[in-house]
Amino acid sequence: MAPKVLMVAEKPSIAFSIATALSAGQVLMSSRRGSTEVHEFEAMFQGQKAHYKVTSVIGHVFSVDFPAAYQDWTATDPLTLFQAPVLKTESNPKAHIRKHLNQEARGCGNLVLWLDCDREGENICFEVIDCTGFHPTNGRQIFRARFSSVTEKDIKKAMNNLVAPNRDEALAVDARQEIDLKVGVAFTRFQTSYFQGKYGNLDSRVISYGPCQTPTLGFCVQRYLQINTFKPEKFWAVHPYIVHNGYELKLEWERNRLFDADVAEMFRALIVDDGLVEVTSISEKQETKVRPSGLNTVNLLKVASSSLGFGPQLAMQLAERLYTQGFISYPRTESTAYPSSFDFRGALDVLRNNPVFGYDVQKLLADGYVKPRSGTDVGDHPPITPMRSASEDMLGYDAWRVYQYVCQHFLGTLSPDCKFIRTKIDFSVGGEFFYCTGQNVTVKGFTSLMPWLAISEKSLPRLTNGDKIELSKVELYEGNTAPPDYLSESELISLMEKNGIGTDASIPVHINNISERNYVQVQAGRRLIPTALGVSLIRGYQCIDPDLCLPDIRSFIEQQITLVSKGQANHSLVVQHVLAQFQQKFSYFVKKIENMDSLFEAQFSPLSDSGRMLSKCGKCLRYMKYISSLPSRLFCGTCEEVYYVPQKGTIKLYKEITCPLDNFELLIFSMAGPEGKSFPLCPYCYNNPPFEGIDTLFGASKAGSTGKLGKGAGMPCFMCPHPTCRHSLIAQGVCACPECSGTLVLDPVSAPKWRLYCNMCNCLVFLPEGAHRITTTREKCPECESTILEVDFNKKTTPLEDGATLYIGCILCDELLHSMIEMKHGKSFFKRTGGRGRGRGRGRGHSLRGRGGRKQQDPKMSFRDF
Repeated sequence: MAPKVLMVAEKPSIAFSIATALSAGQVLMSSRRGSTEVHEFEAMFQGQKAHYKVTSVIGHVFSVDFPAAYQDWTATDPLTLFQAPVLKTESNPKAHIRKHLNQEARGCGNLVLWLDCDREGENICFEVIDCTGFHPTNGRQIFRARFSSVTEKDIKKAMNNLVAPNRDEALAVDARQEIDLKVGVAFTRFQTSYFQGKYGNLDSRVISYGPCQTPTLGFCVQRYLQINTFKPEKFWAVHPYIVHNGYELKLEWERNRLFDADVAEMFRALIVDDGLVEVTSISEKQETKVRPSGLNTVNLLKVASSSLGFGPQLAMQLAERLYTQGFISYPRTESTAYPSSFDFRGALDVLRNNPVFGYDVQKLLADGYVKPRSGTDVGDHPPITPMRSASEDMLGYDAWRVYQYVCQHFLGTLSPDCKFIRTKIDFSVGGEFFYCTGQNVTVKGFTSLMPWLAISEKSLPRLTNGDKIELSKVELYEGNTAPPDYLSESELISLMEKNGIGTDASIPVHINNISERNYVQVQAGRRLIPTALGVSLIRGYQCIDPDLCLPDIRSFIEQQITLVSKGQANHSLVVQHVLAQFQQKFSYFVKKIENMDSLFEAQFSPLSDSGRMLSKCGKCLRYMKYISSLPSRLFCGTCEEVYYVPQKGTIKLYKEITCPLDNFELLIFSMAGPEGKSFPLCPYCYNNPPFEGIDTLFGASKAGSTGKLGKGAGMPCFMCPHPTCRHSLIAQGVCACPECSGTLVLDPVSAPKWRLYCNMCNCLVFLPEGAHRITTTREKCPECESTILEVDFNKKTTPLEDGATLYIGCILCDELLHSMIEMKHGKSFFKRTGGRGRGRGRGRGHSLRGRGGRKQQDPKMSFRDF
């Protein structure tokens, strides 16, 4: 029987490329759907015929998080998070990748890992190994493929040179993930809990901290403070002008400029009095502008931001798409030096017939290309290189511009240097010395392919030593010293690289984070201008512990993680050491938080003075402002849309949960008084009910403000018939209301006084008081079709025998639960005597009837047809 080989790539498109390359010549390659596609074919493996299965993951299979016991912000002291355990959970449970890999691995004796060849990819390798159950001890073999592009040539070369996966590099990623999680969440929870609700115009609900994110913001704020504290000074400069052989020359002063107007005026008078400019020396010098080294990730991101107008995040997405489609080599690399074995002629041949670059390529091949100059070889991947010919029609405008630059840069590395002659002429007049310079290009070299780097040519008239020329005019220029401009994304990327903040893969993420969290705004020229919140945060850290926003600590962490990746440091000890340092800093930060608060107090308004940012708009993903004055409403400043909310109660964010229909964040509304009900709602659905007839059924007028839930009332979650949302009527409804045709719904935030309320009238049903937790289940009572409840009683007050706390039952039919409920504002439920009882009377009668007296199979499904 032929051995079976399972091969796993990082993305479905790469899996398809691998399968296509390795099954070349095989007519029959079958593909079938799984969680991700599986491609099967027969081919040789290590000298014998084998059956291949090629599939993929979709990025990381697992993500690191805290156990459920540490998820409650109010119940968990952030300080304890530094010593808390962490666990790995599926990043995308709905994709069922773990189950998929486990099933496909059955019967396979060999596993070949085709994950991206960087630290993250190595970490995913071991996630795949864990999912498949492959271990060296059980006789099944594990191989790692090392490749830099998804061309057929590279894939086959990798297949012939399989190696073992690198556990040390995977552990380095585990270390970074645990450090970033614990440090980031501890500081973020504390800051957010402290400032949330104190100020009304923070424009950010979560005040986050990150070991990389915060130093990144620190660079932007440092430049902002330099600009704001800069004091301009007046200066003066003398510029004589001469005209010779049709050329007008403006002469530059050797003194450059003076800060004293009277002295500058004295020099101007001396020059005017002299009137003749004498040539004192003429020099010519051959100079060279060297061609670029190979293109790495950081340089690509800088050019994309400064020249193409793409943010780092978008630039990386475009580059990764080009890579997965096989147009360029792997885009995440730190190396700028090509390996000695690199096939430059083969790479040029790829572009020989390209409609845009074909002529330049043929010229390079005919004239002879030069070897790229030496750069830095980090040992990860070769520089980013074009691998297939493409056109704008094939790629689309944005991707084409990135591909075009990759091609231009690659061809530039193989072109000659640019050579030019720099001419300098020195002059004297009135005892002062001046000069002018000219430039003439002799060899365009690589600048013919990268014209934005071309030398600006300037011709000078023919002059000889001792020539005297009459002044045409003398200018006394008055100017002001100017501060530096705000940091551009390109400059920020350079600073991050220089200071070891992030990696080539994570730099775009950190820059995107400080923008998304409203710490900076991207303005014209892709310059980053800090917001008041960003400035206040960094100044606060500087007041308490400057290390928190300086790059030194992160740089140290990255150095330690690099040692782990090389097997030179123990993973657990590095994590333990770094977390111990941050734990001390956190404790000190908590003690001194008033220092930061005083800065916030001076900058932001209390909630009572203004509306506050509450929840994210599902359209633009920016925060909407909650205006509590009547009529209460949300306002999205970006979309300029108003969303009315229920009146005469309190509105809060509901656990950052989003509506599955429109992506708006859910809110929880609580009516006033001890018996006021609470219910979740989506602002968009509430104003624009997505199901026909819901607003009419609820009986609220959209035109008036007298409806029970206020102006524009339509569809809170307890009216929504969405079949899978955990907060809809389908999930939270329990049984029919005994008073009306509505449904009794579990109040999600009524603990510890748990209750049901009717979604149509004022009927209330109080459930067992003091229970730790009460939730609906997906099960129905076999006798009355009501939803079964799960009750977790308090250990001290549990009515169950032997101190048990967990109980599952129907509130109508279960004797224990039925005896513990209490009606308010409604008629009682009745139950029959004898046995468990089935409930009777009007309450049960209505539990089996929908609107209009029609019998229903499910008391909550009265809206089934909408």
